[in-house]
Amino acid sequence: MLIGELAQQAGTSTRTLRYYEQHGLVRAHRSTNGYRVYDAAELPVVHQIRTLLAAGFGLDDIRPFVTCLRAGHSSGDDCPDSVAVLRRKLAEVDDALARLTALRADLQHRLTGTEQRPPACEFG
Repeated sequence: MLIGELAQQAGTSTRTLRYYEQHGLVRAHRSTNGYRVYDAAELPVVHQIRTLLAAGFGLDDIRPFVTCLRAGHSSGDDCPDSVAVLRRKLAEVDDALARLTALRADLQHRLTGTEQRPPACEFG
């Protein structure tokens, strides 16, 4: 299929597909007239890339998932390198949640203390 067809089926732009190709995530062959031609197997790869990008993964993090799909697995999550990335990302999310939970508790504590005191100054 041509780049426009893949873009339409994947719900993305041709520019985005060229960007993925530049980073080695999507493969295209060149026809005799120079057009990019994509195999239908690239569609699930593009879907995987878009899903992972939306979840906050970087392009380097996505490579193992693409490699896993290209190895014939039905999911990019099925390979050890992908699982390692998922574990690392989960740890990053857990750390962020812990920081946000601590920040929320601090803000709540400060707000509660402020609400229990009379106003120190008034603007007007």
